[in-house]
Amino acid sequence: MHVHALGWIMLAVIILALIIIDIVGHVRTPHEPTLKEAAVWSIAYVLLGVAFGFVVWFFWDLRYAGEYWAGYITEKSLSLDNLFVFVLIIAAFRVPRKYQQKVLLYGIVMALVMRLIFILIGAAIIEKFAWIFYIFGIWLLYTAYSQVREGIQGDEEEDEYHEPSFVRLVRKVFPVTDGFLSDKLLHRHAGRTYLTPMLLVIIALGTTDIMFAFDSIPAIFGLTKEPYLVFAANAFSLLGLRQLYFLIDGLLERLVYLHYGLAAILGFIGVKLILHALHENNLPFINSGMPFNVPEIGIPASLGFIGGTLIITVVASILKTRADNKSNS
Repeated sequence: MHVHALGWIMLAVIILALIIIDIVGHVRTPHEPTLKEAAVWSIAYVLLGVAFGFVVWFFWDLRYAGEYWAGYITEKSLSLDNLFVFVLIIAAFRVPRKYQQKVLLYGIVMALVMRLIFILIGAAIIEKFAWIFYIFGIWLLYTAYSQVREGIQGDEEEDEYHEPSFVRLVRKVFPVTDGFLSDKLLHRHAGRTYLTPMLLVIIALGTTDIMFAFDSIPAIFGLTKEPYLVFAANAFSLLGLRQLYFLIDGLLERLVYLHYGLAAILGFIGVKLILHALHENNLPFINSGMPFNVPEIGIPASLGFIGGTLIITVVASILKTRADNKSNS
């Protein structure tokens, strides 16, 4: 897939325009969004993310559009895990409701920049070392196991937010105000510059996302090796998180089988990566450096599995929640 510089410029312009719209239209005037506002913007971001696939189809071909859609759906579903942690972080910092839009947007932008760096590094490694897919595949299988374990433990213990070590270091090195000062990030007082909790929570959101990047970046590289598509899928899935947060805040706990659904998706992509690594094998200590004649999983099958898993997860969660409510009433 050859992407002209204009393609990257077009994508950058779209992303920057969305960020500016959010800053000017939503963040500059702090307020608590209504359920209707959150729903409208959440739907708009999903439609925009899906529509970009048709742009890919128009300028390249259906194969790459399919890879993008599979990656976008995967990233969108994995981003729900981000929301669980975002809820915990914002609650731990006790961010006033009307300022939550700002911390979410700035934290997401910070995460997006870090993911771009991860993607470029990952693409460079993949281009030179095909065996990296063995590591990606094994890591995703382990992550799938961790998701299942987390789902089992979720019934027994509450999620607990642990402040990132980087944020703890910031508190030790720099002076921090005792509380929020409206939506200020820095505060100047008595000749000293203080950091505010508003800035710290943004740093916490951005740095915590690195954990999810270690899972989601290998996952999407299992669906497409094109850095352009990987970054586009990440960008559109992350930028819609702010609106999605206010739409389903408080409803996430009803998706009781979410961890199992994510585990199935990650496990599926992990197997797909290992099969691809075997098909392209050139490691001398595996099969004498010769490729294996193994089947590879195509994009249509990947789309079908990911979409079907999400539908089953949501429906099963709804039925389970209703059954529990009836038994408790």
